[in-house]
Amino acid sequence: MNTNFDLIVFDWDGTLMDSAASIARAIQLACADLGLPVPDDARARHVIGLGLIEALQYAAPDLPQSDYPKLSERYRHHFFATVDSLVLFPGTRELLDWLAAQGRLLAVATGKSRLGLDHSLAQSRLGAVFHATRCADECFSKPHPAMLEELMAELAVSPEKTLMIGDTTHDLKMAKNAGVAGLGVGFGAHPVEYLRAEEPLAVVDTPQELAAWLRANV
Repeated sequence: MNTNFDLIVFDWDGTLMDSAASIARAIQLACADLGLPVPDDARARHVIGLGLIEALQYAAPDLPQSDYPKLSERYRHHFFATVDSLVLFPGTRELLDWLAAQGRLLAVATGKSRLGLDHSLAQSRLGAVFHATRCADECFSKPHPAMLEELMAELAVSPEKTLMIGDTTHDLKMAKNAGVAGLGVGFGAHPVEYLRAEEPLAVVDTPQELAAWLRANV
């Protein structure tokens, strides 16, 4: 198993920031606003990590195509009402600082929009930590490999030297599609058994286990 990685790419929601529950709730409230069937928690959490339109098409599959912008607006209304109260998982800042001190390149590949990620980076004061970022409104949505391919090209790192860390099967499938190693985190959106089915290097159950795995293997 290669663990000599030069580039470590993180998903954002459910991996670095404890936001999966807020995203799922915003999807449910948006559907309720339009009188649509409200997806249960499992369905609402499954779409986390996808681009917004792809996520809403899965959460509300019977909505006419022309009405998704309205559903998107209601989602943004509910999510941004809570976004400033969201926090990083414990130890996230210290872990990123440690990785940077080891000379690792750090990046983000997220289903968030550029506006949403920039807001979160400013709120968390992590913007300067990352060497590059990609968002779903700039690339094909996960699990397409475009985000990882563009990050690797920008930072001149090969797939063999790149690690993708995420809390959803979308993240791990994207890693596979890009020929990149994947590491699953079981404290975010998708159940641990779904993550393990994608055969990542490992699945860690807590932020503390994530830090310990990286310190031991990277």
